[in-house]
Amino acid sequence: MAPRDMSHEPSGTPDPVEKGFATLSSLRVGVKAFVEKDGEKRKAEILSIQHRQGNPRFYVHYEEFNKRLDEWIAADRIDLSREVEWPAPEKPKKVAANKQASKADTSKAQKMHKRPRSKLDREISATPEVLSGGVPGKRQQLSQEHDVTVVSTELADGETPRPDDDEMDLVDVQDAAAAAKAVPSEIYSREDEIEKLRTSGSMTQNQTEISRVRNLDRVQMGQHEIEPWYFSPYPVEFSETDMVYVCEFCLCYFGEQKQFERHRTKCDLYHPPGNEIYRDDYVSFFEIDGRRQRTWCRNLCLLSKLFLDHKTLYYDVDPFLFYCMCTRDEHGCHLVGYFSKEKESAEGYNVACILTLPQYQRKGFGKLLIAFSYELSKREGKLGSPEKPLSDLGLLGYRAYWQEVIVDLLMEPGRTEGNIEELGALTAMTTNDVLHTLQNLNMLRYTSKNQHIIVLTDAVIEQRNKQKEKERLKGKRSIDSERLQWKPPVFTASSRTWNW
Repeated sequence: MAPRDMSHEPSGTPDPVEKGFATLSSLRVGVKAFVEKDGEKRKAEILSIQHRQGNPRFYVHYEEFNKRLDEWIAADRIDLSREVEWPAPEKPKKVAANKQASKADTSKAQKMHKRPRSKLDREISATPEVLSGGVPGKRQQLSQEHDVTVVSTELADGETPRPDDDEMDLVDVQDAAAAAKAVPSEIYSREDEIEKLRTSGSMTQNQTEISRVRNLDRVQMGQHEIEPWYFSPYPVEFSETDMVYVCEFCLCYFGEQKQFERHRTKCDLYHPPGNEIYRDDYVSFFEIDGRRQRTWCRNLCLLSKLFLDHKTLYYDVDPFLFYCMCTRDEHGCHLVGYFSKEKESAEGYNVACILTLPQYQRKGFGKLLIAFSYELSKREGKLGSPEKPLSDLGLLGYRAYWQEVIVDLLMEPGRTEGNIEELGALTAMTTNDVLHTLQNLNMLRYTSKNQHIIVLTDAVIEQRNKQKEKERLKGKRSIDSERLQWKPPVFTASSRTWNW
């Protein structure tokens, strides 16, 4: 074979990828091959190989697509008529160095940590730049002076609002941000950020989490059949079944349909096992104490881990309260989503983990969950913020809610001035979240006296009015604070920690 011409390649490039033809028996973990996906051939990396009933199947990750699209495929979907990319061999010296570093880190961790982390849901993804709207270096500057004036102005020449993006009905945050854009981001644009969230796969920095293979094929819950997105530590034997049956009321799980049907004849639970603290004609909210309902809350954590990539699961749920949103019919209260909250948060978080189940997404339930968490903060007389860093969809959802609430507040008739602390007090949002929202919309300007001015542009107003029209046509739901029957609970020191 003729030697490869490397003269056109710049210096410092990675080692050339080894390609060649493969057979079914020679495929191994790390190989990248073309796989049939929705009628097209896409390059995918093999992450795991299993044999079920004598037939091999492969767990693959599609390049440039989110990790939640990873799936198990049969061998006939792999195109062996095209060359594959073989994984590069490991370098022994680097492996040895990694082992020594790992031992040193383990020894250090054992000295520093004498007990496990005290969070039920620890998200270890996005960077501080992403959370602050993609504009670093502004946080200290913004916090120096909070006196602001609300001003209405037009966009700069040549700027136009971006058209509505119907593909992401979950939020309209990218429309508002693009409409208000006047200064290019120092990191990447909003379009690049949305594309990054779509294609970057797992946002977690933990390689152990990335390497975990989704272990359940399908889940049946009530009338819905769901395809899980990520790994969840269900018992090993459930990975061998084609369907896992989850009781939508007690959240117990079964590997066989007959077992599940027998359970349903005996299960007498028709709503989450807690106090109903809110009810309107659309949804109900239940408050569940993790210490009193350990089994139910553990089952909820197992279920939610299927759809949260970097949620760290702990079976000891004692330090947390779970607020579950349900819809009602003649058969009972059906779980839609939930958020968990520490009984006592040193950082002032009002949400530890939040999830809307896939079968209820893109219907406005996510905003209701967020709005309800802030209603609890208002009743407590505290400013609240979600535990950070947020997941990809969580980041988009919260930004949409913050922008909607703040813009509506600034658009109130007769409001010409405002104070950032006042905006936070009225909305129960922290000062940093208000600042980041205004910064993300590019609604902050600086005067010669180093004061901040909130610039409410015509484009932002127009975009919000368009969104209100869509909400009017679709029928927007909101939380009625007068229907909330709840007082902030008081716990003893022992009930706020693990029951060791």
